[in-house]
Amino acid sequence: MELRQLEYFVAVAEERNFTRAAERVRISQSGVSAQIRRLERELGAELFDRSSRAVTLTVAGKAALGPARAALAAAGAVGQAVGEVTGLIRGRLTVGMVMGCTVTPLFDALAAFHRAHPGVEIALLEDNSDRLVEGVRAGTVDLALVGTATAAPDGLEALTLLSERLVAAVPAGHPLAHQRRVTLRDLVAHPIVCMPSGTGLRTAFDLACAARDLRPAIALQAGAADAIADLAARGLGVAVLSESMAAGHGDRLTARLIDDVDTPAMLTLVWKSGQSAAAVRELLHHSRRAFAEPAPA
Repeated sequence: MELRQLEYFVAVAEERNFTRAAERVRISQSGVSAQIRRLERELGAELFDRSSRAVTLTVAGKAALGPARAALAAAGAVGQAVGEVTGLIRGRLTVGMVMGCTVTPLFDALAAFHRAHPGVEIALLEDNSDRLVEGVRAGTVDLALVGTATAAPDGLEALTLLSERLVAAVPAGHPLAHQRRVTLRDLVAHPIVCMPSGTGLRTAFDLACAARDLRPAIALQAGAADAIADLAARGLGVAVLSESMAAGHGDRLTARLIDDVDTPAMLTLVWKSGQSAAAVRELLHHSRRAFAEPAPA
């Protein structure tokens, strides 16, 4: 039995698909299938039910999954322990990033980390915040930059990097552009353009509406702030953005703080409670430095 066979087994179990598992471990699908067949012959039992489109674990596979994960974690811990003694950090670090992210300090942190620890392979995964948080909980993502409406998701450690209020952004001719004060009730009288469900900004907006029993008409959704601004500039709805998101579009949109919404949209780094991997600690260190430094003029 080889560690790589256990790695492929866990990948297929988590992805429920041989093709996606092969992409994850970066070998051919036939290579993954062959190694798992060898593992099954050695164990004397089939680990997967391959009769349906989605690959599922057999009873034997379910029994093997926990020990396989433990064996991989133990093997990784050996390398980490030696690395910490010798000052070397090696391995693979999977970093999650919320979709549409244009926050350059994260990229600065990754670049600084890579220069300091070239032996660590960095994988960058883009997804919505909800799925990234679940990935961190499941251990498939080591660290993730997510949008949240709370300081720390349950069961995870967190470092809040940005906390901003929500704004309504409209083109010059829009009625809200002429109001000095915009409330949530004023806002929901118009079609809304905003982030999709599962993002931190949308969660903050939805919570504020629910607290006031308001039901906004979501006209359009987009995962990137630039796309939301483009749609609003064309008169397709009022953009709901954070302060910094709207600031980059001041030449074509007028931004007004939503006066009665105090729940901020936060950009937060999250990682698993008790996570002691040296690579995670080092990336956190570089992230703190990158976000603390003032942006260039």
